[in-house]
Amino acid sequence: MCTVTDQMGRQLIVPQKPMRIVSLVPSQTELLYDLGLGDRVVGITKFCIHPTDWFKTKTRVGGTKNINFNTIAKLQPDLIIGNKEENDRESIEQLMQQYPVWMSDIKTLDDAKDMIVAISRITQTEDKAEEIITTVDEGFSSLTPLYPTRSVLYLIWNNPYMAAGSDTFINHLLERCGFYIPGILSENDIRYPELSEDQIFHLNPEYILLSSEPFPFKEKHIKALQAILPKAKIMLVDGEMFSWYGSRLIHTGPYLSSLLSSPL
Repeated sequence: MCTVTDQMGRQLIVPQKPMRIVSLVPSQTELLYDLGLGDRVVGITKFCIHPTDWFKTKTRVGGTKNINFNTIAKLQPDLIIGNKEENDRESIEQLMQQYPVWMSDIKTLDDAKDMIVAISRITQTEDKAEEIITTVDEGFSSLTPLYPTRSVLYLIWNNPYMAAGSDTFINHLLERCGFYIPGILSENDIRYPELSEDQIFHLNPEYILLSSEPFPFKEKHIKALQAILPKAKIMLVDGEMFSWYGSRLIHTGPYLSSLLSSPL
């Protein structure tokens, strides 16, 4: 056994080489796969859609916020991996009473890379983590942000509209692209505030990015928002590229570069 510290500053005791891992976060599930952990991951959530073969064959332990404790108990995990934002605090605290639970807290690209390194050390897969981080760094090194910076509204939900606020990983990537969120969004402590059509009108962003997740925005939603802000540039974007902070980051830098190279 060994003592490790998670990204919430908590110390926990984990096996020297965990062999029965449960992942409660989709982006970190994909990371575990890319670290080559194979059969050592025994449980995932119903939202862990990548990789496809794991999604089809691994035991599902509920959702990220609706955890099935009986299913987890049957799996007898020796390590559970979660995230401060994506998982329900009460559920995590309940799991902590019985199992070692390592929690991530991701707001920046550096946080994400630190998480990858930390999990690789716990699982003894440091070499693969180094390859992933090198590729991520290469992808982001070619990202040229917009200049001058431009205001943006990044929507994650419809009816009511919900936007990414300043204290989020999404906003960190938006800033890397040369965007900034306007007005009350940058001043508000609420990470994902609800917005009325009137508030969107008064924010008057130059760009509106409609995420593919968690709400699947479509072309019809562009038309509805275009009626509110006729001059705004409104685009559908791949939400996984803006919010998945595991090994999916290998593809994020090139995706963002491609997005910025399109007519904006």
